[in-house]
Amino acid sequence: MAMAPWLTLPLAGALGVPSGVSCGEPGLAAVPVQEEEWPLFRGDSHLSGIAATALPAELELAWTYDAGKAITSSPVVAGGRVFFGADDHAVHCADAISGEPVWKFLTEDLVEAPPLVLGGTVFIGSNDTFFYAIDAKSGELRWKAPTMDKILGGANHVQVGERSVVVVGSYDNRLYAFDAGTGEQLWAYETDNYVNGTPAIDGGRAIFGGCDAILHVVDVTVGKRTAAVELGGDSHIAGSAAFLEGRAYFGHYGNQFVCVDVAKGEVVWAYDSPRQAFFSSPAITEDLVVFGGRDRHLHCVRRETGEPVWKFRTRRKVDGSPVVAGDAVVFGSDDGRMYVLALEDGTQRWSYDIGEPVLSSPAVVNGRVYVGANDGQLYCFAAAAPGSGDAQDGEVDR
Repeated sequence: MAMAPWLTLPLAGALGVPSGVSCGEPGLAAVPVQEEEWPLFRGDSHLSGIAATALPAELELAWTYDAGKAITSSPVVAGGRVFFGADDHAVHCADAISGEPVWKFLTEDLVEAPPLVLGGTVFIGSNDTFFYAIDAKSGELRWKAPTMDKILGGANHVQVGERSVVVVGSYDNRLYAFDAGTGEQLWAYETDNYVNGTPAIDGGRAIFGGCDAILHVVDVTVGKRTAAVELGGDSHIAGSAAFLEGRAYFGHYGNQFVCVDVAKGEVVWAYDSPRQAFFSSPAITEDLVVFGGRDRHLHCVRRETGEPVWKFRTRRKVDGSPVVAGDAVVFGSDDGRMYVLALEDGTQRWSYDIGEPVLSSPAVVNGRVYVGANDGQLYCFAAAAPGSGDAQDGEVDR
């Protein structure tokens, strides 16, 4: 199969790069997306977790949407709508400004994966083992493709020649590539254990970790491995790796968060936790990496060295992934709260007590924060009058 060149979704404001400008290899043009959109998990194809716009000084609850069952799926926002899955076996679509329901699409099991919205289609996996393509406007099924186990991770996208390709992992130990228009399976790459994160896409490569404790790099044109970094032992990679400028950033069950140079096949630095694993995916700025830990902290380290900058203590584990928006970072915790911290020093600016664990990762669009929770509600937070919120619920350690 000879399909080239490839195009990737651009960074949505990450590292100061404007929308529509490629950060990949020279000569590769990026597929333009609007800056006010968050069309896939972590916001862009590199999974950088950077919002295009800053947060307001303070937030307040704008609306909630009742899905009726827990929401682990991380929402995405495109075309003025917000899309997400829930434990009611459904994919939901709501108006991004009002929260009014637009449509609901039923599958046969829990929908914990985050969606990808591309070209008017919502791509999402379900625990029923199927990968779905749903019309974003009407909620009608366009096609569905089988895998052999549940799908917990989100899909990513790459344009290969004239063909639009979506790439997604499954608990059947495989990474799949499907034709976005028809659902035709183009290839399946097999690993030695579960694949439950979202693959990053860069320069025609899919970069992802598996529960086989290996960081895999796969050529998206043919589905063949081009590189692999073996971490060994109990270093299962359950979350998603961000990939920028030749380096992958991710946590694993060996109680480390690491930076890996893919070309050299080596760990550049490792940030250790004495007893707890890292599941959260990172947000990557020009000089910082921010990520959650099961040690009840949000961590911030130097991007180049892994040197600690600050860490912020919550009451429970932080499995959800943070988003950096301007000079702030927003995230949810298993303690049932949403937090906004100052990126510079980790001091708390705002919090909101949802009261149930927040495993969903936020989407940040036009200064609004969208996130799901275990109480079955999707929350939208928007600009508030000064003085609202709770500023003293966590502790910064340096």
